[in-house]
Amino acid sequence: MSMLEYSSAAWARGGLLAMRSVPEAALGDRVVVRDHTGRSRSGQVIRTSADLVLVQIFEGTDNLDLERTWVRFLDKPFELALAPEVLGRVFNGVGQPRDGRPPIVARLSRNVNGASINPAARAYPREFIQTGISTIDGMNTLVRGQKLPVFSGSGLPHNRLAAQIVRQAKLLHAGKAESHGDFALVFAAMGVSHSDARFFEESFEESGVLGQVATFINLADDPPIERLILPRVALTCAEYLAFDLDMHVLVVMTDMTYYAEALREIATGKGDVPARKGFPGYLYSDLAEIYERAGRIRGKAGSITLIPVVSMPSDDITHPVPDLTGYITEGQIVLSRELAAANVQPPVAVLPSLSRLMKDGIGEGMTREDHARVASQLFASYAKAQEVRSLAAIIGAEELSEEDNRYLQFAEAFENRFVSQGEREDRSIFQTLDLAWEVLSLLPKEALTRLSEKDLDARYRQAAAE
Repeated sequence: MSMLEYSSAAWARGGLLAMRSVPEAALGDRVVVRDHTGRSRSGQVIRTSADLVLVQIFEGTDNLDLERTWVRFLDKPFELALAPEVLGRVFNGVGQPRDGRPPIVARLSRNVNGASINPAARAYPREFIQTGISTIDGMNTLVRGQKLPVFSGSGLPHNRLAAQIVRQAKLLHAGKAESHGDFALVFAAMGVSHSDARFFEESFEESGVLGQVATFINLADDPPIERLILPRVALTCAEYLAFDLDMHVLVVMTDMTYYAEALREIATGKGDVPARKGFPGYLYSDLAEIYERAGRIRGKAGSITLIPVVSMPSDDITHPVPDLTGYITEGQIVLSRELAAANVQPPVAVLPSLSRLMKDGIGEGMTREDHARVASQLFASYAKAQEVRSLAAIIGAEELSEEDNRYLQFAEAFENRFVSQGEREDRSIFQTLDLAWEVLSLLPKEALTRLSEKDLDARYRQAAAE
């Protein structure tokens, strides 16, 4: 069958091509489409029946002349060529080079559809990954093998935050950075503009991390259907680096909402029954199929940690994509439009943010012994400060007590000194915790109820000595 070509195209629309009279076509088979100009396009079988075979064409179906279109069914799944040399390279959504350099000389090829990690084989995520961003490292710590999404909104700087994480991420062991030899990054961007794509590539090159990063980019004017394969291609690359080469891999994906919208477009073209906001009913299982490929496997030295960026249409956190993402992943980093308007960068809203696995990546031997208590005190104090701000808006700041005014001072210092750091400032976890102590010192000692007496005595003795 793989040697035969068929010219029985019935119709083409929205990246889908329907073929008649194709015996033995299998779900997931890769196809090569040759049009009347001689141009080749890649595709995959997504539905089979006795009458029609439905193929999704990753480069789109524009300008196809159905009578002069030939389709070859390769009788094998869509595969990605893999080798250690993928690091330092830039690819398109289907894994072809877009950096002007020759294709990868493959050591092996692997089915991009992969599989979620068997729950029975999973190892529990542990150990700290330092991003250099205080609101993440100090209060919503990222752990090796975790899935921690970033929830953002239109116009917020989530792409810059994603690039900053890629530039600054480090493995820490016993509080010290490990060598880069065991650490790699996979960056996947979907639906980005040409200027954003240039920003990512230049940012990684200037910071010296380009050699550690495998980059996959789908531009806004590339076919949307290419976004359906890109996360799977990127994660297949990550699995090779993690479980074949024993590396710890951080995967950053932006933006999963564009992926979901491409999925909705194709589902509509297939005639699938729509569910919430027109997305197909299988959106949850489709997202889980992607997210659950991250993690650690018992007996394997490597790990895959995943940070997907999810933009929320109309800032609606109950929108299907962020809503379902929250069910699958282990926390969220939420960006705030109010903080962005106040020029706080990155504008991380710490109160709705959460890392459910934080406790497994911090403490003595990983970060610092007081880390958990300092983070808890920051959360409690900032929550109280927000209540005081609401009260001041009602009765006026001049009617507040002295203690309440101290909380207002704390909130301002917390946002402008701890949360805000700029996209070029890379803070170690120790700098982050010391800065947390500095802003907490603006509050009365008796208000620091989440800290131990040992913490307070040691800190105040140190302050007195200085």
